[in-house]
Amino acid sequence: MTAGDPAPVSLSVDLNADLGEGFGPWTMGDDDGLLEVITSANVACGFHAGDPSIMARVCERAVAVGVAIGAHVSYRDLVGFGRRDLDVEPGALRDDVLYQLGALAGFARAAGGRVSYVKPHGALYHRACAQPDAAAAVVEAVAAFGDGVGVLALPGSALLSAAASAGVPAFAEGYLDRGYEPGGGLLHRSRPGAVIDDSAAIAARAVRIAVDGEVTASTGEVVALSVVSLCAHGDTPSAVASARAARRALESAGVTVRAFAAA
Repeated sequence: MTAGDPAPVSLSVDLNADLGEGFGPWTMGDDDGLLEVITSANVACGFHAGDPSIMARVCERAVAVGVAIGAHVSYRDLVGFGRRDLDVEPGALRDDVLYQLGALAGFARAAGGRVSYVKPHGALYHRACAQPDAAAAVVEAVAAFGDGVGVLALPGSALLSAAASAGVPAFAEGYLDRGYEPGGGLLHRSRPGAVIDDSAAIAARAVRIAVDGEVTASTGEVVALSVVSLCAHGDTPSAVASARAARRALESAGVTVRAFAAA
């Protein structure tokens, strides 16, 4: 760099994944493998997956390796893995979210850490991102809990708008392994191209979102994305390999991978 040249831009991004999505003797995903790569863990709180022992174990391991803890709250839907769109009255939804957040916060505190943010799971995520009443219910629960806990969701969503209006920290995320609609929403899982499991494609997308702030939708249109975190789902067979590939690609591109919220 010569005199008068602009200083290089310093980029950083968080890498999050869903953890603790087993139940009793049944397991899903490689939590330990992902904790070696990610910087934020969305921990299932018992409504779509997870149980007290799993929650405790994931919190202990996350604290040990310096990974931030987020509450992955859901509809009360173990049978449907939280992917069924349930019509829950806003007051009841607020209480369900606060219940899950409080439970995980207890395990995080016992492990020497804290819950830094809330990220809804599955059908609740999609509804809260699109519908103001569901968004308000989630944000009311987070605001009632307090302690500086933020909300992580799609940029431009009703959920982040409600959080910002309520004075709750709002953080935007992009997806490495999900197809996009032209408007910036995620393709429904039933549609072709909704789930991406190619590690090379995921790595390339990670760099494109972090550096260029964009992604290509299923229609071929370019969607602008301004995010602080990138999500790699933990329930796909290639989750750990894809997360590692994404992190390597980001760091090779000069992007620092670090948590967006305090661990």
